[in-house]
Amino acid sequence: MSTKTESAARRRAPLTRERVLRAAVDLADKGGIGEVSMRKVGQELGVEAMSLYNHVANKEQMLDGMVDLVVSEIEPVSGGADWKSALRDQVMAAREVMTRHGWAPAVIETRTEASLPTLKYFDSIVGILRSGGLSLNLIHHGLHALGSRALGFSQELFDDSEALEENPEVAALMLQQMTEEYPNVSAMLAEISHDEGSVVGTGCDDNIEFVFAVDLIIDGLERLRDNE
Repeated sequence: MSTKTESAARRRAPLTRERVLRAAVDLADKGGIGEVSMRKVGQELGVEAMSLYNHVANKEQMLDGMVDLVVSEIEPVSGGADWKSALRDQVMAAREVMTRHGWAPAVIETRTEASLPTLKYFDSIVGILRSGGLSLNLIHHGLHALGSRALGFSQELFDDSEALEENPEVAALMLQQMTEEYPNVSAMLAEISHDEGSVVGTGCDDNIEFVFAVDLIIDGLERLRDNE
């Protein structure tokens, strides 16, 4: 009974932009970004879809706002750590948020402009790097090297590992066919194959690979700073 009462109370609450965006984020968290539409968000809030247009002009503006909410969830690192630890902690805090909202990275990749929350977040990243004595020029290059990792996710190329894992026979045939023409890639794939028996696969934990890349970049920035 209390759950129904609370739900009804939420539906009667005044409609605001933040309520609209929170409802959209909740829908995406539950069912993926494909579940988000003006109609479904309206249903979630107990209003007609047309009511939402007073707060978000269209679907793209809703997606912009959803990204802003997610980026705003990234907790700033506490002071006192050295710049390398601070940067690593900040990036991993972002990764925790992106893992919680698995749909967000794909949506972020489609945005064409940096919003104010995103700029604020990157300003904190630049501040961490400046505290480590890196020049502004090196920081600029460092941000390009970090890319989407600064926001807690990697833009992977050719990631078909799930499909290959589901079809080990096909994967084994692919590897056999590749061996003659692409001996080096084939050797690598064979080496990192999963223990469970699939012949082709990433053989890697996504989080381990993410941290590996971030640590390489941070160590490289330190080396370049010392050589400036």
